[in-house]
Amino acid sequence: MCQRRRVCGAGSDRRARHPPRRDHLPEGAPVARFSFELYPPRSEAAERALHESLGLLVATRPEFISVTYGASGSTRDLSLGVLRHLLTTPVPPMAHLTCVGWTYDEASRIIREFLDAGLTSFLALRGDPPQGFVEGEDFLGDLKSAGELVQLIHRVQAEKAQFHEEAIPGLPGAVRLRSGRKVTIAVAAFPNGHPRSRSVEQDLDTLLAKEAAGANLAITQLFFEADDYLRFVEQARRAGVTMRILPGIMPILSPQRLHRMVELTQERMPTALLRRLESVGSPEAQYDVGIQHAIELSRAVLTGPDDGIHLYTFNKHEAVLDVLDGVGLLPDTVTTPIKENA
Repeated sequence: MCQRRRVCGAGSDRRARHPPRRDHLPEGAPVARFSFELYPPRSEAAERALHESLGLLVATRPEFISVTYGASGSTRDLSLGVLRHLLTTPVPPMAHLTCVGWTYDEASRIIREFLDAGLTSFLALRGDPPQGFVEGEDFLGDLKSAGELVQLIHRVQAEKAQFHEEAIPGLPGAVRLRSGRKVTIAVAAFPNGHPRSRSVEQDLDTLLAKEAAGANLAITQLFFEADDYLRFVEQARRAGVTMRILPGIMPILSPQRLHRMVELTQERMPTALLRRLESVGSPEAQYDVGIQHAIELSRAVLTGPDDGIHLYTFNKHEAVLDVLDGVGLLPDTVTTPIKENA
């Protein structure tokens, strides 16, 4: 059976508590954008599950779908496979790239491989230390920062496709020269500070340097309070950052996931959210708490017509579709399949 999961508890009237969906907005009303992040599957079962979720995510027509890239390029072929599949859909893919441990030649070769596949959007990241290394040890390779990777992507793209030939309709064999494709290069931003940063000023200087290197979009690490994101954007604008800063939002569906995310990101523990998750007894109730928190967070950061949200999916569609539904951004044509006895 295909129906929509309730996010406010059994028996609740979802439409009464949520704003209208995209299809029901007044003509000409500004519509916020949204996008998704997923990671490449590592098993046949995971690949089958991702294929189902991907079809439903694509059906929402997001602005883009980004695909992560394993430490030191460990999932490059798997990532490229998902990205190539997305190129056959109406949704633009965004390829994550990390540069830890690369030489310039290695990095240039990998960038060319992605460009040759037809990719024109990237999320440029420095990357974490390889296994067995810690910060401060010599593991970076030729590229020391995400900003240097941004510059290299632009350089390789310019060398590869300054111009390209385009067939002239109605004139067999005739071509015209067109300017090469432009690339979108996103970078990471950290509303509550990067773990290696000493101050807010250093974080802002780093973001400014990434923009100066050619980045044209920033996507934030997850955060738990809307004020953290809104304050960071205000500080970034005052510092001179002009590129769009997209808030990264992750539905937190259990205390275990919350503890794990805090450990990985070194964010402050959101004690109020933790108490709410721990105060309900069942996974279904915890799901509702996490979805409602993500809905409230999304509403609070969607403050203007040019805004958007970037949703971390964990390769599952149910939670992010419920968040979009709660925010009023889910098209009526999209349904979430769930078990009849759920």
